[in-house]
Amino acid sequence: MSTSTLAKKEQHGAATKKWYLFDASEEILGRMAVRVANILRGRHRPTYTPHVDSGDFVVVVNADRVRLSGKKDSRKKYMFYTGYMGNEKYRTPAQMRVRDPRFVVEHAVRGMMPKNRLADAAIKKLKVYGGPDHPHAAQNPEKL
Repeated sequence: MSTSTLAKKEQHGAATKKWYLFDASEEILGRMAVRVANILRGRHRPTYTPHVDSGDFVVVVNADRVRLSGKKDSRKKYMFYTGYMGNEKYRTPAQMRVRDPRFVVEHAVRGMMPKNRLADAAIKKLKVYGGPDHPHAAQNPEKL
């Protein structure tokens, strides 16, 4: 029997995880979210295996300066439901940038991930910051 080329959980420990820095200023939201989600899942590695978390950490800076194509900035709506009858709240991406600039990027990246426990673990490796500063300089993140 030949050896398998599938990645194993033991092979992708904390020592093999890399850190990447992504500057989101003037990037299109959806295209940026796909690139970030693929790195979080490990799809950029030649040893990618769907059932193993082999992804890396991603630090996204300037999340408040991300772009949406067309008129999505004013027409797209995020719905929030409080649990009470008739208490649906709708907010546009422009309103969400004022409240929490990280939400738009985190929401888009989470939407690009599979809906399972592995993705729940991978999304914890995403660090999003509204401005250009981040506290992860000690990890020496590579620029994307």
